[in-house]
Amino acid sequence: MPMDLTVVATTFVVIFLAELPDKSMFASLAMGTRMRPIWVWCGTAAAFCVHVAIAVAAGGVFALLPDRLVHTVAALLFGLGAWWMLRGHGDEDDDDGAPGGRVARGRWATVGTAFTVVFVGEWGDITQLATANLAATQGLLPVAVGAAAALMSVSALALTAGQALARRVSLAAVQRVGALVMAALAVWSLVEVIRG
Repeated sequence: MPMDLTVVATTFVVIFLAELPDKSMFASLAMGTRMRPIWVWCGTAAAFCVHVAIAVAAGGVFALLPDRLVHTVAALLFGLGAWWMLRGHGDEDDDDGAPGGRVARGRWATVGTAFTVVFVGEWGDITQLATANLAATQGLLPVAVGAAAALMSVSALALTAGQALARRVSLAAVQRVGALVMAALAVWSLVEVIRG
């Protein structure tokens, strides 16, 4: 399967923008203030990789369906994603990252806590749906690489510069840009349906 760098880059931008104002970024930020950031990142990265694999596998199944149906469903889901991001989906919940408010101690406890928080929190997330949509229409491997890189980058950003970013960049503005990208992908999918 060829590695299309344009698809990797497009996927990276879409998933990065969708994940920035998401609960996983805030969970990473919260956990990073109470636990060793490198081990938090290892746990979140592992959870994201599992979710990307699941989403890409689902997209691979979607790719077996007729193209018009896949593009129609993708357009609807991207449109829903744009609407969801524009209305603000309340992911800025206060979450200290650890079950019961306890702080994980030790390398493996931190990795396990971070993995669990992100693994549970990402089910049915807009980035998982967008990854499946992109995989169904753009190819499995480049979408997997772009999505995994974007998700791990957001986690790393939250752990290294999250507080400074939150003070300087309006997360509402990031949501609006992400929503516009999702809307553009919905329109592109509809054009593909019409072109047949």
